Amino acid sequence: MEKKMLFPKTGGLLHGGDYNPEQWLDRPDILEEDVRLMKKAGVNSVSMGIFSWSVYEPAEGDYHFDWLERIMDRLYENGIYTVLATPSGARPAWLDAAYPEAMRVSSRGVRDRHGNRHNHCMTSPVYRRKTEQINRRLAERFGSHPGLILWHISNEYGGECYCPLCAKRFQQYLADKFDHDIEKLNKAWWTVFWSHRYNSFDQIEPPYENGERSVMGLNLEWKRFTTWNTTDFMKAEIAVLKEITPDIPVTTNFMTLYDGLDYRRMAPELDVISWDSYPSFHNDGEPFFETMAENAFHHSVMRSMKKDKPFMLMESAPGLVNWQAFNKLKRPGVHKLACLQAVASGSDTVQYFQWRKSRGSAEQFHGAVVDHRGTEDTRVFREVAQVGEMLQKLRPVAGTTVKARTAILFDWDNRWAIQGMQGLGRETKRYEETCMGIWKEFLKMGVEMDVTAPDQDLSDYDVVIAPMLYMLKSETAANLRAFVEGGGQLLATYLTGYVDQDQLCFLGGFPGDGLAELFGVISEEIDTLYPSDRNHIRFEDGREWEVRDYAEVLQVQDARVLASYTEDFYQGMAAVTCKETGKGKAYYVAARTAPGQMAWLFEQMLKEAGISIRQLPAGVEYHVRSGEEGTYEFYLNHNTHPVKVENVQGPDLESGAVVQGDLELAGLCTAVIRLQGTD
Repeated sequence: MEKKMLFPKTGGLLHGGDYNPEQWLDRPDILEEDVRLMKKAGVNSVSMGIFSWSVYEPAEGDYHFDWLERIMDRLYENGIYTVLATPSGARPAWLDAAYPEAMRVSSRGVRDRHGNRHNHCMTSPVYRRKTEQINRRLAERFGSHPGLILWHISNEYGGECYCPLCAKRFQQYLADKFDHDIEKLNKAWWTVFWSHRYNSFDQIEPPYENGERSVMGLNLEWKRFTTWNTTDFMKAEIAVLKEITPDIPVTTNFMTLYDGLDYRRMAPELDVISWDSYPSFHNDGEPFFETMAENAFHHSVMRSMKKDKPFMLMESAPGLVNWQAFNKLKRPGVHKLACLQAVASGSDTVQYFQWRKSRGSAEQFHGAVVDHRGTEDTRVFREVAQVGEMLQKLRPVAGTTVKARTAILFDWDNRWAIQGMQGLGRETKRYEETCMGIWKEFLKMGVEMDVTAPDQDLSDYDVVIAPMLYMLKSETAANLRAFVEGGGQLLATYLTGYVDQDQLCFLGGFPGDGLAELFGVISEEIDTLYPSDRNHIRFEDGREWEVRDYAEVLQVQDARVLASYTEDFYQGMAAVTCKETGKGKAYYVAARTAPGQMAWLFEQMLKEAGISIRQLPAGVEYHVRSGEEGTYEFYLNHNTHPVKVENVQGPDLESGAVVQGDLELAGLCTAVIRLQGTD
């Protein structure tokens, strides 16, 4: 199994973070001290230039790069590599004064004023031109610098623009998509309802806050357009860099399950996937393990976009953040635990925002490796240095990958369609939480699970879970049928296959597009339960699941009934079914139940697929990475008390000890075991 080293120059894992030396150009003593402290913390990379445009180009056409070259040279001389960003994430004031069309227009149709960040119009020709100019200058000046290992494209792309330029481009996008046939669009959007029919594409406006927001096809296509337009802007940024530096990889930093963009549409344009991780540690709404498990889910989302290579943890907080509702300190030991979780999940980097705290402005109290005191004599610095030492010991892991045999389907289009549907409960749809809850059950069983798209190749998987697949595209239906017929085990839930890609309901019964035949059932009705309502599902062996929120009334065609409802008018009717098709099986769970109750069924599916379940103490997370030089097991104890993991064999890369039988893990401690007999 070949290793996929992201950055061969470094020979291992990256450790570092966002560095903003432009804030300290008048303090050469601080810049010199930064290098010393970076080496002491085991930092071997920094990200620079993310918000440096006004320093690069303080006035239009007046470029200043000497300061950056001096710093890159000094860092490289000390073994520290540079991830260099394009500065398009925030515009300088002179640009807005000269070119106001670069500023976004809100959903109320009001032009923004200068300020904030992520605030540019993606369509604006002048902003694209100015971005191309500054990016070209950077590539020409620094593209051959020996310390440059990666281009960081902009920063956390996001937001929408409703300006006339974007509205016109949206109309052209729709005309191209619907073959310049307005009646084709009218049919797809069902505009005859409420007399919303269009005569031409130039009559269509974006879904302004005070305009048309009741056509679901319009709302969905606007979200798709925003992703398409953002991706097009990103591609334009990348193009000039690839022209000048074709061998330097590119990335941009994603943000968990950010609702505004479909990251899977952007991923193919990137060489490496990276993301920014900021869990709400130690919150009062859930146990610590659940917080960490949700973070692991997000790691899996990012890893699954390019599962043949490691991903990057681009940002994380070495201490607290300053923008959450409650900015709680990260408790001792948690930093190392979270960093190793990223590596265990498939990241080859641990990076932070930020290296040194700013003296002023919006993020002056955001956590950093070096705080306002300016020394290494702090708890946070010591814990970061410990991570640096750990990552040195884990150098053999670099380039290995996580290989999963199970997957859960999560789709941005489906998410947006569920959000926009007029039905069910307004507060209880919870698509994201449903997917995460099921994924966590596999994590608790020690089974690695990818988070992939419904239209992606499923041939690497033996078990696939498809929660709430409300929007069913034709390619997805064909993909699922092929998966089951080829021997896969598929489990779908209530709300499967109600609408097509344009959000038109299928005729002939749900799930549509042939999936009723695959599962052997038809959903006749779906009941929305009040929070106080309960029902139950009973299996033949007496096992019961509690039902909340949603319950479908099924007509069973040729599926085998595994469990039935116990209450209400649908008492005795099928609730869980299974149908064998080809070499595989298709399960259908018609009601919402707690994922922990469903774990028993998941176990049966895993057993039949020949996938081993790892017996783990409660609160312990387990992952495996493998490559041509070995296989590595990761154990993370999220408990504050010690635990014992049975049947562990091999040397621990962290401690150097050889484990033979039982692995003793202290509270909030970890181990990385190299499996014996692997090369």
